[in-house]
Amino acid sequence: MIGSWRCHMQGEGEKVGRLDQCLRYLHLPTVRRCYQDDAINARRDNWDYETYLYELAKRECEERQNNRIARFLRESKLPLEKTLKAFDRKRLPRKVDAQINLLLQGDFLDRRENVLAFGNPGSGKTHLLCAIAQELIQQGRQVLFTPCNLLVQELLIAKRDLKLARVLKQHAKYEALIIDDIGYVQQSREEMEVLFTLLADRYERSSIMITSNLPFSKWEQIFKDPMTTAAAIDRLVHHSVILELNLSSYRLEQSQKAKEPVAVKSAQTMHKEQSVAV
Repeated sequence: MIGSWRCHMQGEGEKVGRLDQCLRYLHLPTVRRCYQDDAINARRDNWDYETYLYELAKRECEERQNNRIARFLRESKLPLEKTLKAFDRKRLPRKVDAQINLLLQGDFLDRRENVLAFGNPGSGKTHLLCAIAQELIQQGRQVLFTPCNLLVQELLIAKRDLKLARVLKQHAKYEALIIDDIGYVQQSREEMEVLFTLLADRYERSSIMITSNLPFSKWEQIFKDPMTTAAAIDRLVHHSVILELNLSSYRLEQSQKAKEPVAVKSAQTMHKEQSVAV
């Protein structure tokens, strides 16, 4: 153990070796990698001891924070190509754009508020919530993304194996759970029962972020009976931010734009052929 090590001043090589052992023991890999280079800078620029120590501590903290964010991104299962930079916010209504600015601050997670995004297929609901989630992870927040159909299958298997409480506890470590495309695929009553169990378990404990093509008036198609539907909506809406993305399909717009040059080229070719024929 470190307490049993002798600290007599010996050769430079042995001193460096013992320091390396200490830093390994203390789990300070960045300090171990950088302290010699920083020592050269300190001698050259006449740093005091506190400045030298601060520079090493700052590097260690930055490295740990970067590693932590990288791990959170891996664990999130987010589609990482869906970034805020790649999202065209000019398409959004002014109210929704203002709501996004507030969500990006991350305070809604501290208030355990939900984010409910509704809109037509292709309106950008999934992209928007995933982009917000990635920005939150950069702030050190933990988020998990899951399509609704995969989530209910996971919960069903856990219930069958008497491990539902354990799975709910695993999900509870995430400050936000993104459930994508709720209601997109019709589920059985048993599947919706476990989904309701999840919603009830997270109620006022942590945030849920949902995308759906169905307005609340049609959610009885999801939860199969009026009482369960009302209870689910009540838990989600009680503390929530609702994003109404009543937009045309972004994918359809891009597809049409891609075809326009081809159509113009075809018309020009046809005109040339007619001119030659004349």
